[in-house]
Amino acid sequence: MQKEKTNRPPRQARVSGIVQITRKGTGYVAWPEHEDIEIATEALGGALNGDEVEVEVIELRPGRGKGLRAPLRPHGKIIRVISRARDTFVCTLKRNGRQWVALPDDVRFYRPILLKDSGTGKEGEKILVELISFNGVEDPQGKVLQALGRAGEHRTEMNAIVLEHGFSTQFLPEVVREAQQIEKDHTHIIAEEASKRFDCRTIPTFTIDPPDAKDFDDALSVQELGNGEFEIGIHIADASFFVKEGSALDAEARKRGTSVYLVDTTIPMVPNELSGNVCSLREGEDRLAFSAIFRLNQKAEVLDRQFKKTIIRSDKRFTYEAAQEVLTKKAGPYFKELEILRSLGRTLKREREREGAIDFGENEVRFTLDEHGRPLAITRKERLETNSLIEEFMLLANREVAQYVSKLAQKNPEHGLVFLYRIHDQPKEDRIEELAVFVRALGYEFGHVKKGRAHYSARDIQVLLDSIEGKPEEQLIRTATLRSMAKAIYSTKNIGHFGLSFEYYTHFTSPIRRYPDILVHRILGSHLNNKPITHKEYGALEKMCIAASLQEAKATDAERDSIRYKQVEFMTSKIGEIFEGTVSGTTEWGVYVEEKHTACEGLVRVASIEGDYYRYNPKEYAIVGDRTNKKIALGDRVRVKLVGADVSARTIDFVLV
Repeated sequence: MQKEKTNRPPRQARVSGIVQITRKGTGYVAWPEHEDIEIATEALGGALNGDEVEVEVIELRPGRGKGLRAPLRPHGKIIRVISRARDTFVCTLKRNGRQWVALPDDVRFYRPILLKDSGTGKEGEKILVELISFNGVEDPQGKVLQALGRAGEHRTEMNAIVLEHGFSTQFLPEVVREAQQIEKDHTHIIAEEASKRFDCRTIPTFTIDPPDAKDFDDALSVQELGNGEFEIGIHIADASFFVKEGSALDAEARKRGTSVYLVDTTIPMVPNELSGNVCSLREGEDRLAFSAIFRLNQKAEVLDRQFKKTIIRSDKRFTYEAAQEVLTKKAGPYFKELEILRSLGRTLKREREREGAIDFGENEVRFTLDEHGRPLAITRKERLETNSLIEEFMLLANREVAQYVSKLAQKNPEHGLVFLYRIHDQPKEDRIEELAVFVRALGYEFGHVKKGRAHYSARDIQVLLDSIEGKPEEQLIRTATLRSMAKAIYSTKNIGHFGLSFEYYTHFTSPIRRYPDILVHRILGSHLNNKPITHKEYGALEKMCIAASLQEAKATDAERDSIRYKQVEFMTSKIGEIFEGTVSGTTEWGVYVEEKHTACEGLVRVASIEGDYYRYNPKEYAIVGDRTNKKIALGDRVRVKLVGADVSARTIDFVLV
């Protein structure tokens, strides 16, 4: 339970924390047990969004609410920036008289940056700028690090998004040299390693991935053993063999933490020589793998498990669609093996659901781009059964690896064994209560009452999600439910995974694109070699977990930004057209509407609604007309006309029809 915020915080207090700055340039710093401290733009002292700062509370003013018991909002000023969250920013280059200035893409950077010169950039181009100084009194000073290209061009904008989130689009020369040398030596490495590893090359093996995939992390093999038993091999690219500790490759992979997936391209965690070739489990080519091999019965129960360094050869590269077609037609390459995997996968999924696992579904979109990167069409991705099939076996491998190492640690506490978990905490009580109010406003029951008090379990959440399947408000409630959840993170301290309902869970199956998986491979490998990595040796592992979790969040934001950019760009050619959508958000200034087919979200401003004056009613998640009492509420289906799409601001404007 959160502690109740007191009504009268002390004045003249000093608080340290992370400042969050709004689009309007107002800052807020969390103050435990009190209202957040509000900081006016002129009192930010040069602080920028995400900076760690020291704040002095200077006065108390009434906040929102009515009456004498209205909470007092502390107001303050930043007296010191303890550390910057970042020092590079993507900007647009402008000339102001004789002075060059950089206008940051991040609208929360509330001042233009003064430049000594334009570098190699030209007016109107995107540039990467390093912030040299900013104290809040004088104008911020910076220098141009890189010219990115003309604003509005596809590749320029995609690169700008990557750089804005702190990722690099290029690798250091020493990293590239190491990768090129490994690629050059790869044939020799395979020949040398073949005799040292368990050979799986004669077992029917295949990959199943999206059509545009370049890095194949995982492959599956299937063998019938008789007596209703099967050997299922989950073969994972042995990236840790090539990304050695202490190498430039390792330092770069650790720094990046993850690959970044944009609308039409991938910024890989390791150079293409590894991600697209040496490590990728390509069809018809020998590859080194780290395999989780399971003996399962027809109930998908694990009768035996082995983890081995292997050499494999993928016999077939399936797309999800091609594998689904084989299953649908009941004919085609590897139909028998695919059918076995489908049957076992269905059973694994049913068992997870019985244990209380939550299926949030997907609300992803797919873009069709022309040769210049302009979007021609946007469609919602269809989730096939082959997607679920692959997911179930990856979950199985991740769970079993985590359980195996954890049990070893419990048996040998004197060794001080350490491991990296993927954990997911229970949702905070206030967030789940907000979700309950939200879904009840849409007419759905949620949770169960016990001893006069509402309770919410993972099973209650899944019951809710099942009840909305196929309804107009399905995606709306799924999104709201997902937002109410805690974030899954990496940690050395295991608390289980709430969403999956697993006691033990880790990430083992994607080492080409996630650094934590490389760490898990190293730790598991050390146990199999009877030289387990101890807490003393891996004392920095928790710091690596924190860094990887932060990088994952940044990569997710970059992916969303690239999608949003392309959605707005797509809409620029649709001005004046009529669309169907669902009200996805309500605010004092209007309602947000998500278009039915493309998931493009735009704002209908209150001022644009004719025939009445509308006011926001937060309790009903609606705006209500003063005279007519007409209500426009969350989840309502509406028809809207597109009147504006601003690519630079990434905004879409609708009016109601």
